[in-house]
Amino acid sequence: MFIHTHRPIMIRHLSGRPLLGAALFALLPIATVAAQDAQVAAIDARRDHYAGVAQQIWEWAEVGYQEEKSSALLKGELEAAGFSIESGVAGMPTAFVATYGSGGPIIGLLAEYDALPGISQDAVPERSPIIEGGAGHACGHHLFGTGSVAAAIAVKDWLDASGHEGTIRLYGTPAEEGGAGKVYMVRDGLFDDVDVALHWHPGSQNSAQAGRSLANKSAKFRFSGYSAHAAGAPERGRSALDGVEAMNHMVNLMREHVPQETRIHYVITHGGFAPNVVPDFAEVYYYVRHPYAPTVLELFERVARAAEGAAMGTGTEMEYEVIHGLYDLVPNVALGQVMDANLRKVGGVEYTEAERVFARQIQATFEGGPSRPLGSEGEIVDFGVEGVGGGSTDVGDISWVVPTAGLSTATWVPGTSAHSWQAVAAGGTDIGTKGMMVAAKTLARTMIELFQSPDVIAAAWEELAERRGADFEYTALLGDRPPPLDYRR
Repeated sequence: MFIHTHRPIMIRHLSGRPLLGAALFALLPIATVAAQDAQVAAIDARRDHYAGVAQQIWEWAEVGYQEEKSSALLKGELEAAGFSIESGVAGMPTAFVATYGSGGPIIGLLAEYDALPGISQDAVPERSPIIEGGAGHACGHHLFGTGSVAAAIAVKDWLDASGHEGTIRLYGTPAEEGGAGKVYMVRDGLFDDVDVALHWHPGSQNSAQAGRSLANKSAKFRFSGYSAHAAGAPERGRSALDGVEAMNHMVNLMREHVPQETRIHYVITHGGFAPNVVPDFAEVYYYVRHPYAPTVLELFERVARAAEGAAMGTGTEMEYEVIHGLYDLVPNVALGQVMDANLRKVGGVEYTEAERVFARQIQATFEGGPSRPLGSEGEIVDFGVEGVGGGSTDVGDISWVVPTAGLSTATWVPGTSAHSWQAVAAGGTDIGTKGMMVAAKTLARTMIELFQSPDVIAAAWEELAERRGADFEYTALLGDRPPPLDYRR
């Protein structure tokens, strides 16, 4: 049962006093602040090394469940630092869990590294694919994975130096882009003993707002018919493509009769080979999104019934394969305030003059102009509980089982959209590296603080319990299917 509360939530310490992230940060012990500063300096000292790691993953641009080299590179960095590695977790060959330390609290840190298909791009301010039709890091996961690893290693060094008890657990999470890698980890119980989970994501601004995302369920609908000569014997054929087109038409008619926050998108992945051959196979790939998971399930069933009706009306057969299902992201103010305070301590991104020239050239390619001005890369968005974003993430499932907080940093030119060639271009330059370093340092500071703040962790759990409701039980939206390791092939 899914229960969402819309009541205002006052986050408090166990003592009953209001928890205010900025005030809490200001009262941190001097030793804690000194430790944070020292580990930030350690990350800065290895800047060029981490930039090289991220650049290598950017060049490989491996798509979901095919990130063999990227996963191995990040595991190698962690293993060399003393982490123990468990590879191939939850049935995913490119997934891993890296662990260091002992006892509690256990802080989980997420690392992504998959690229997107069909959006190859050189690190230049005009459209220039490196490989026509090839993959590219249009969501910046080469920076995501590397930045998280940098933070984990820095905090490991602090654990060693301080003798503080606690466990770092970095999760190497493949196939975020449509493959739902984290969902299989949650389903297999890999987060059951985690106290808090932290993550970050590349973007075009610096923000630690406690935001939400859209729940999402996807499937590939496959229609089978009968081939025939399209001119010589059309009566003998039953077009699988007709089934796809009929389904798409009915789903498009649905758009008038769904909640306005709904997002439905599709792409025809196979439609036949030649106009004079009635296609006996066709496939269409659908995403169904809404702010609440129960509504997504209802909408998905309507889409599936439209597919059944399309098959009946065109004399074809239909089956579908669920590819992924994601919960909406649960915000956590208690953790978010701590992340925000540390982000403000680290500060935003500062461009060189050459980078400003590059950025202006990138912004000149935006349809309708940039949505954010040059210079905003140095700013930090005011903290708050942000509304529902337009995207989805498998971090959502984690946020329903453990208190979770994240941030975004300006790894792209202000106003850049994710999943664009402009994001790939900036992510392959020092602009991307600068944003990654802001994230790594913010995560490291936040982890060190949380290791010493049991009251904040307790408040985060209280908030999660209230937001998800007493009757909540986690069930993966994608059911019991195994990871779709071939979904990008």
